[in-house]
Amino acid sequence: MRALITGGAGFIGSHLGEALLARGDQVTVLDDLSTGRYENVAHLDGHPNLQVVIGTILNETLVDKLVERCDAVFHLAAAVGVELIIKKPLESMMTNIRGSEVVLEMAHRYRKKVLIASTSEVYGKNINGPLREDTDRVLGSPLKTRWSYSTSKAVDEILAYVYWKEKRVPTVIIRLFNTVGPRQSGAYGMVIPRFISQAMEGKPLQVHGNGKQTRCFLHVKDVVGALIQLMEHPGAVGQVFNLGSQEEVTVEELAKRVIRITRSASRIEYIPYEEAYEEGYEDMPRRVPDTAKLRALIGFAPTMNLEEIIHSVVESIGRTAPAAPPRAKTIRRRRRPSAQATAA
Repeated sequence: MRALITGGAGFIGSHLGEALLARGDQVTVLDDLSTGRYENVAHLDGHPNLQVVIGTILNETLVDKLVERCDAVFHLAAAVGVELIIKKPLESMMTNIRGSEVVLEMAHRYRKKVLIASTSEVYGKNINGPLREDTDRVLGSPLKTRWSYSTSKAVDEILAYVYWKEKRVPTVIIRLFNTVGPRQSGAYGMVIPRFISQAMEGKPLQVHGNGKQTRCFLHVKDVVGALIQLMEHPGAVGQVFNLGSQEEVTVEELAKRVIRITRSASRIEYIPYEEAYEEGYEDMPRRVPDTAKLRALIGFAPTMNLEEIIHSVVESIGRTAPAAPPRAKTIRRRRRPSAQATAA
């Protein structure tokens, strides 16, 4: 397979590229490094089947050339993380919606298959669960920045589905539920790397709200394996799938586990939502996926539990070191438009 990964220097994208290269596939990574990092792919520098292109998904000419050369597109590039969305809502909306439109139009032009990475955020405030792919969306006011990300990713899904229904572009939509693992940054609000970094530095673990909200976490290697299987499965075309774990934990209990596993003397500090994010911020008290559809198609089941996931991130943070600068022969630097695409 000749695969194009948008956002390929991001957390999930870099693991996906690594897995595809290990199979013998050819991989082109497109990333503008706005939230993706060269360090995520530095260990692959010089691989004969890898090309890394620095650029944005908003550059139509660039995306046109890269899509033409590939067999399939893993579209992971997006503005990601609650903190980034709240700080830069307009840029985030443009990146997500316009970027997906560009990718899908080029896939239509060259008849290429596209996997669209969406998010559990599309379910909004719906606390029913486990959430199925056809569960209703429940959102707050469109004037609340909190829901702009959910809305932009829902538009991405609609675009992907319409391109399939009207133009027969083979698309697959994946809704990710809290993917975790090595290389994930806590800089944009990702809770497990943020908690672990705070614990290892002896700082208070900052729990937003009362900590009773529940989430489920899936290791990135399980995510990557499922993405590859879905890209190659003909039965996935035109479909949407939840991808996550069903091991539910409160954020408060998560913080306690991190403290225990890291043997930290840190305490837990509760931060009101309006202080952590913005006035009127709304959170979801529960978010658990129904993964029956995914199990039925590819036999999906997580291989790591939460305890193992935390240990893997602790180990990776403990051994992280800066990477050397990229070598010119594997990096093509291009002028970027002002709006930026980021790794999903």
